[in-house]
Order: sequence, then structure tokens, then C-alpha cells
Amino acid sequence: MLSPHGRGHALVLMQAPQDGSAQTNLVLHDNEKLARYLVSDFVSHFGAWKGLPGLQSLSYRALDSVAASGDPASSYSETVKAGDTTVRLSWSGLGKPFCFALPPEKSATGKHSMPSLFVPCQTATIEVNGKALSGKPIPREMAGHAFSTAMLAFSETWIKA
Repeated sequence: MLSPHGRGHALVLMQAPQDGSAQTNLVLHDNEKLARYLVSDFVSHFGAWKGLPGLQSLSYRALDSVAASGDPASSYSETVKAGDTTVRLSWSGLGKPFCFALPPEKSATGKHSMPSLFVPCQTATIEVNGKALSGKPIPREMAGHAFSTAMLAFSETWIKA
């Protein structure tokens, strides 16, 4: 909503995270400056992404469309299209939302306060051009809440300290 590079959407999809040359590691965006900023200043600091070779070979592609559907209280999905690539992200079995705020020293970047609203989910899927990708959520803990990596982070806000 508000950044040094304006508004926009970005989806970072790493189908080969350990491959530094794979063309299957994509950033689909409608604002390339914002997308590159999000990868360099945020995503590359997140625990699951930090140090992955695939971050060095991301292919940036302009989005044609972004659409959300469903009800964030039960099941929800987002579909993005960029040229001949369609990615659908789906979450179901949504749990009770919870809010928290991390101080800079506990945030992934170490430089930002992070107030957020998280919605835990039982399952999540990613489809690329109609084909479901392999993988499954793993356990995770955040702000004293046990859940999994299958979660929605609504209203996640990063405020530079």
C-alpha cells in the first residue's frame, strides 16, 4: 500500500530454491522496482528464504492480472497471471485469526517493527498452469502461537525503526 517504490503486487515463486540458474524461480509483479525491493530488503532475510541460491536467479515477469476469491474466514485463494503462467494459491481450513506486533530486534530484517494479523490454515496448495506443486506445510511458531507455514498474513506491515 505504501512503500518507497509505490503500490503493487508481487509473488515470489521458487520451484527450484537450491538451483541458482533455474528459470522456474519467478517473481510475478505489477511494479518491478517494488518487487526487487521486497526481495532484497525483506524476502532474502526471511528464515525459510535466507541464503537460498535460487534468490540469485529470479526471473521477473510483469503481471497481467491478480484476483482474490473465497472467504478469508473459511477458504481463500489468489490467482495471478503473467503471460503464459497462471499461479493459483489456495488456503483452506482457516483457523482463528490472531494479531501480534514484533519489535525490530525480533523481526526478520532486524530493522522494522512488524504488526500483523495472521490466519492459521490446515492446508495450502500452489498450482502452476493447473498442476499442483509438491510440498506440504511444516510446523511454525510466531508470537507464542503454534501453527504451520500454511497461513495467511493479512495486514502485515513493516515499519522502519
